[in-house]
Amino acid sequence: MLDPRIKILAFIPLVFVVALLRNSDAAACYLLLACGFTLAGGIDPRELLSRIIALNIFIGLLWLTLPFSIEGETLFAVKTFSFSLEGALYTFVITLKANAILLFTITLIGTTDVFALAHALFHLRFPRKLVYLTIFLYRYVGVLHEEYERLAHTVKARSFCPRTDLYSLRTYGNMVGMLFVNSYERSERIYQALTLRGFRGDFPMLTHFHLHRVDVLFAVFMALIILTRFVLWN
Repeated sequence: MLDPRIKILAFIPLVFVVALLRNSDAAACYLLLACGFTLAGGIDPRELLSRIIALNIFIGLLWLTLPFSIEGETLFAVKTFSFSLEGALYTFVITLKANAILLFTITLIGTTDVFALAHALFHLRFPRKLVYLTIFLYRYVGVLHEEYERLAHTVKARSFCPRTDLYSLRTYGNMVGMLFVNSYERSERIYQALTLRGFRGDFPMLTHFHLHRVDVLFAVFMALIILTRFVLWN
C-alpha cells in the first residue's frame, strides 16, 4: 500500500498536466498510462465500466455540440450546421483527457480509504475546515440519500404519481425543502453528540505515516511522467 501523501502529491500535478494537454498524441499516451495503472491496481471491471460509461455519456453530449460550433474544414453538414474537422479533433482530445483523468482518479485516489486521505491532507497542511467538511460529507451523504428515500416512500404511500404538471413540481419542491430542514436538524444533533464526546473542533491523529522505499520510487516515477510532458510535448 502506497503512502496516501505520495498519492496526493503525485495526483494533483498529474491532473493539471493532463488537463492542459492540447496534443492528441500526448493525451493518448497518458490515457494508455492510466489504463496501465488501472490494470496494476486490480480495479473491479464492472465498477470501472459503470463509471466510464457515466463519464462518456456526458462526453457524447460534447460530440453533439462542439464539432458543430468550431469553425474549420467541413466534414459534413446537417442543414445549416457544419461538422468541422478542427471541432472533431478538439473534442477527441477532450475525450482522451477526460478518460485519462478518470482512470488516474480511480487508481490513485479511489483505491485509498477516504479517512486515510483525510489524514494525509492533515499532514500536508491542507485547511483543516476543508478536510473536516470532506470527512463529514463522505460520512453523511448516504444518510441524506436514505432521508430522501424515506420522503419518496412517504409521498408514494399517499398515491403520489409524478407527472409534468404544477402539482408534481410543487410536491418535489416540498420534498427538497423538507430534506434541507431534516438535514439541518440532523446536523445539530450530530454536533451535540460530538460535543458531548469532547469534540473541540479537532480530531486527534493517533497514527502517522512512514515513507518506505517503494513510496520514494513511486514518487520519482510519477515525477518523471509529469516532466515527460514538458520534454516531449512542450
